[in-house]
Amino acid sequence: MPKRMTGGKPYFAIIFVQFLLAVMNMLTKTAFNRGMSTFVFVFYRQVVAAVLLTPLAIIFTRKTDAPKSFKMLSKIFMLSLLGFPINLNLQSVVINYTSATVASAALNLMPVFTFLLSVLLRMETFRLKSISGIAKVTGVVLCITGVILIALYKGPKLKSLNFHHTFLHSCSNNNHFTENRNTWTLGSFLVFVIAIFWALWTVLQGMILREYPSKLLLATLISVFSAFQSCLVAFIFEKNLKKWKLHWDEGLLAVSYNGVFIAGLALYLQSWCNDKKGPLFVSMFSPLALVFTITIASVLLGEVTNLGSVLGCVFMVGGLYCVLWGKSREQNSTELHIQREEEDPKTSNRFDIEEGK
Repeated sequence: MPKRMTGGKPYFAIIFVQFLLAVMNMLTKTAFNRGMSTFVFVFYRQVVAAVLLTPLAIIFTRKTDAPKSFKMLSKIFMLSLLGFPINLNLQSVVINYTSATVASAALNLMPVFTFLLSVLLRMETFRLKSISGIAKVTGVVLCITGVILIALYKGPKLKSLNFHHTFLHSCSNNNHFTENRNTWTLGSFLVFVIAIFWALWTVLQGMILREYPSKLLLATLISVFSAFQSCLVAFIFEKNLKKWKLHWDEGLLAVSYNGVFIAGLALYLQSWCNDKKGPLFVSMFSPLALVFTITIASVLLGEVTNLGSVLGCVFMVGGLYCVLWGKSREQNSTELHIQREEEDPKTSNRFDIEEGK
């Protein structure tokens, strides 16, 4: 059986991953509504991830040489700093300032900005006059339009689907950030920054994996480094020692869930799907996390969704699929071009003309 023909398991796995991410957004938003510090949350999350991954790395990578050069360790250290103490804290601020839905929408921007960075770093080709190039540009414009809509246009509120009262208390106790227009706008535009940083993190991670291919050991080192880095950031920005104490409430549940199910299970399943079906397959299902988040937040949290947020998300999802379609068409065209050139080099020039139409 070919490597990428693995039946329906990858489809089930990636859909499950998107559901896990949606639950993560809901639990995190609930914890912040209860008053948990975003900086302390990131620190504890990375500690749980480090505690979970370290024994696994010891067991499964005993025969793998750890990176010993100062240059490689410095790269991993900087990758950890960019990904978690910086970007994960920004993502937590977005959840706190806006809503779980807006934070989930940021994931749909990441493949778009990954493409842009790859073009700027000359890791990917880009032809503006081709159909695939036009689709990619259209996708980028749609995504930018979506973020602007979310930030500047709220519109009428849509009816909540909440039929239970389990989480309504958390929603009613939401801090002033969500109700403040300025913080909503700031949080919405931070989605741009998050998407760019995560895209940069993804590109840099790929570059490091070429030099050091052990995924599990790299993930463990990143978790350990980021735990110490996040601790320092939390000490700087969170002076209230009472905020550091965990209780048997939504905060502890959110930290445990993020550390075990996101840093552990979701990361493994996503990597497995990437290996079986490729990164394009993984990216195609990222809008499901947004759909799940909107549904869960409305039903369980009673979160009121504005028309502007829905329209913005529609634009962003449409932009994502434009970029993915353009990339898929370009890949298929390249493979077909190589195949035709091997069969008959004379047909390759005619094929280039057809692709540019």
